[in-house]
Amino acid sequence: MGNFLAGKVVAVTGAGRGIGRAVALAAAAQGARVVVNDYGVGIEGGEPTSEVAEAVVKEIVAAGGEAVAVADDISTMEGGQRIVDTALARYGRIDGVVCVAGILRERMLFNMSEEEWDPVVATHLKGTFTVFRAASAVMRRQGSGTLIGFTSGNHQGSVAQANYSAAKGGIISLVRSAALGLHKYGVTANAVAPVARTRMSANVPMELKEIGEPEDVAALVTYLLSDKAVAVGGERITGQVYTIAGPKIAVWAQPRELRAGYAEGAWTPEKIADFLPGTVGTDPMPMLVQLEAMARAAAAKDRPNA
Repeated sequence: MGNFLAGKVVAVTGAGRGIGRAVALAAAAQGARVVVNDYGVGIEGGEPTSEVAEAVVKEIVAAGGEAVAVADDISTMEGGQRIVDTALARYGRIDGVVCVAGILRERMLFNMSEEEWDPVVATHLKGTFTVFRAASAVMRRQGSGTLIGFTSGNHQGSVAQANYSAAKGGIISLVRSAALGLHKYGVTANAVAPVARTRMSANVPMELKEIGEPEDVAALVTYLLSDKAVAVGGERITGQVYTIAGPKIAVWAQPRELRAGYAEGAWTPEKIADFLPGTVGTDPMPMLVQLEAMARAAAAKDRPNA
């Protein structure tokens, strides 16, 4: 047992399997008391069961830790609130929440139905909001706490997962908004974009050159939940998006203007046509280059690398 999180209370959604389970186990091993949430659905959003959350609690207790299971649906306000209420009722506080829960429903945009869009966005994006909303109210009063959302490199875009990509991009903006709004209350918010071997990554149609294990992700999350998550200069780390992929840790850039230009007088379509390409230009889209490489590899009956 370590002491990175000694005395802290941490809630983890999607903690029954994969990365969420690894995070719950790692947090407990570092001294946290853990609220283990999992609605128990498969990655395709099937029927729920509470058994997976209970199983992780048993693992934590067997290892000498403390944990409690909550099998609520975090895509509802009541579900998100119950996770925090359980932490308060059982342990008297909430120091960190980690929102890992997610499902996939893959379809090309022009074929995607409302029934394939809504549950994915509800689980990933609204599910992060419901837990953040409930936890932040308590953390504001405490004057401390950490919110961690889970995003993906697919926030850059995806060929057949517009629902998933939109939700993951939304989580980044939600995290940055939380970081800005809660900074003065001593509360931090960050996002993790993991690349690890899980049920979801097994469906990726390419060989990933940089990929790790759920335990790698759990190590980063444990650090971000701890009081040691301090940047050079002494400020608590907040508003950041980190990727962890095996031996690699990377930080994503903050949104910013790349280039700007100014014209005299009112804009017209003709003026923009003359001005924009050469002065403001475009920002190349790396995912398009990767997509072209994948198409070439598929034509050659090969499995592309990424």
